[in-house]
Amino acid sequence: MTSVASLHRPAPSRPFSRPLFSSVVRAGFPSPADDHLERDLDLHELLIAHPAATYYVRLSGDSMKDAGLYDGDILVVDRSLEPAHGNIVVAVVEGEFTVKRLYRKGGQIQLKPENSFYPAILITQESDLVVWGVVTGSVRQFRK
Repeated sequence: MTSVASLHRPAPSRPFSRPLFSSVVRAGFPSPADDHLERDLDLHELLIAHPAATYYVRLSGDSMKDAGLYDGDILVVDRSLEPAHGNIVVAVVEGEFTVKRLYRKGGQIQLKPENSFYPAILITQESDLVVWGVVTGSVRQFRK
């Protein structure tokens, strides 16, 4: 089960913006250099729609790798959003944190991993489930 290693509340908003260039960087064939500045970009503004209801959490495990979420990533989680079918959520199931995709159809609820190595978690009437928020983004730092 992918676990939540630690929860972090964002610090009060202090703008930290950096230049955002209007050109794109291609991953295929190189293109001519284009150094047109579009505007400054504040990552807090980009990633957080509801600051008072948003927290960060570091992901541990590989059950969501096929969704592009990897061990060590920092997830941006919004508690103000109503969890809907297809959302990736941070949940507590039977007292344990997990990050999974919410499946809700025909009265059936499951928390599905995005790695075929792991089974889905079937939620029944007897299950103890609390959704802590909807994952709205992630941050990955590349290290040597």
